[in-house]
Amino acid sequence: MSSVDPLAATRQWVETFVVARNVCPFAGREVERDSIRFVAVDAAAWEPALLALIGECERLDATPAIETTLLVLTPGLEAFDDYLDFLGVAEALLADQGYEGTYQLASFHPDYVFADAEETDPANFTNRSPFPMLHLLREAGLERVLSHYPDPEAVPERNVAALREVGQAPLAAALARLRGGD
Repeated sequence: MSSVDPLAATRQWVETFVVARNVCPFAGREVERDSIRFVAVDAAAWEPALLALIGECERLDATPAIETTLLVLTPGLEAFDDYLDFLGVAEALLADQGYEGTYQLASFHPDYVFADAEETDPANFTNRSPFPMLHLLREAGLERVLSHYPDPEAVPERNVAALREVGQAPLAAALARLRGGD
């Protein structure tokens, strides 16, 4: 692994994959508004990483201009199973701290595989990112944009079809480039 800046790689992933491929039809607006916060979190030890997550909830509470936060969890959680375990604890912590219904977590990992998918299915790239990440979303903001978007339920199906059309090899190569690989 090269010495790629995880935050720069994640920002580039948002712009060149998420927005450019319209994987999230709402991300482009937030990129333009510069309302996405990118935060590096050392996840080698879980307790400080979980405290950082709650700290970001508190920051969102105090800063309405930030619509969403991407917590890039590096180093740590490189193994997908470890990441899933951490995600479960993080979701429980949000509920325990009274943030259920206020914020939700979307999960992204370089090795993300949906439970019902083959590892090589290009559909997995809807949730693959250059580094392990938690996406902290304001539920009110999500509800607001969804209320004005026609047929939001079709977005995941459209993404799966589009990514399967691109194919696994080009998607894997693009992600590897963002991580500093060839």
